[in-house]
Amino acid sequence: MAIKKFVVGCFDDEKVLFPAVKKVRKSGYKIHDVYTPFPIHGLDQAMGLRDTSLHTAGFIYGITGTTTALSFMGWVFKTDWPLNIGGKPNFPLPAFIPITFELTVLFSAVGMVLTFCYLCQLAPFVKKHHFHARATDDLFVMVLECGPKTNEEDAKAFLASVGAKEINVQVAEADWWLGRYDKEEKLFEAGKTVAHS
Repeated sequence: MAIKKFVVGCFDDEKVLFPAVKKVRKSGYKIHDVYTPFPIHGLDQAMGLRDTSLHTAGFIYGITGTTTALSFMGWVFKTDWPLNIGGKPNFPLPAFIPITFELTVLFSAVGMVLTFCYLCQLAPFVKKHHFHARATDDLFVMVLECGPKTNEEDAKAFLASVGAKEINVQVAEADWWLGRYDKEEKLFEAGKTVAHS
């Protein structure tokens, strides 16, 4: 588990947050994440995040479903159990289209949901640190990751200069871990105990 130090700045308006993200990136600070109560158009580009490749994964899953359906039905009706039904061909493609369509949609939908859950680290008993209790209510929370050369006081002063209303420093687990939200758990690092809520 990677326990890191973060400088957390809370903003009360998206019109202040959006230019602040751009200024923070230009100044060289590493943005861990930005938590907002609703989607903000263009924020992912301002943070420097690349476009999602979920649509490409959906296409690959769909092609896999199509190939699976046609291959299996072709194998069954031509090799494994060929039947002469009224002199019709053993590989009647128009009759296979509904099943092919259904498997294409099934593979694509299930595959995209599982890929989305993996990319967003969503699963039962997966726990992540919440930097502010009102992050999904009415505050916009920007979290800066502190590296070995990051001066916390300078980062706090910079966040205050770009419009942050609340600023604090937190030590937390950077990634997800297995745990439960109904019980407080403690993480251990080099003899020190770090509490998570």
